[in-house]
Amino acid sequence: MTQRRQEDATASLPLFPLHTVLLPGVHLPLHIFEPRYRQLTIDLVTEVVPDRMFGVVAIKTSVVREVERLEHVHGVGCAALLREAKRLPDGRFDIITTGHRRFRLLDLDTRSAPYLVGTVEWLDDAPLPEGGEEVGERLADVARAAHRRYCALAWDSDGWRSPSADVAPAELAYLLAADCMLPLSDRQALLEETQPLHRLRLACQLLSREAGFLSELRAVPPPYSEVGEHPARPSLN
Repeated sequence: MTQRRQEDATASLPLFPLHTVLLPGVHLPLHIFEPRYRQLTIDLVTEVVPDRMFGVVAIKTSVVREVERLEHVHGVGCAALLREAKRLPDGRFDIITTGHRRFRLLDLDTRSAPYLVGTVEWLDDAPLPEGGEEVGERLADVARAAHRRYCALAWDSDGWRSPSADVAPAELAYLLAADCMLPLSDRQALLEETQPLHRLRLACQLLSREAGFLSELRAVPPPYSEVGEHPARPSLN
């Protein structure tokens, strides 16, 4: 590998540890109240941080109150693109981000900036095997059916919609999972899977499992509108 390719394979990213997993292509609204992440938001808006991009990594346990070491977070995260930022009168921000590209966290810098900075290597999918496109299309049909069943049980009829028909199978698993109240460990497993067909199969299994729980227990998640109105809070780092 040439030096140029080695440089392209790694990057330095500001990090935002959260008690959630961001998936590529999925929107994540955040309420920014802590001073260090207010500064990060300002640096993103003013493009002190290039490309308005930062990394989201999931904290492994709620016991961790201050992320200081690699073992405090999951090793695979997702770069987030800042889409919108609204500054509130008291200096807080409401922002909307979108998952962009996965990475593996190699190193953690706690000193060079007010917020965490990570050295990351980009994590891409493995190529599809021979005949994989046809298999992917079949899996996509099954996964979409599982998604419809879950959403019909979980959300109001006007509270969700299926991903568009032109979404590639490699990205479909993320968008289907975004509508499902999955445990963090399941979302992290989807994020870490680099075989597109395996990821789509896993999404189908998870959606089917959750739909089964809803059907058997007659329990439903909070209304979809409430989930959207109360975005995930930043960690207390």
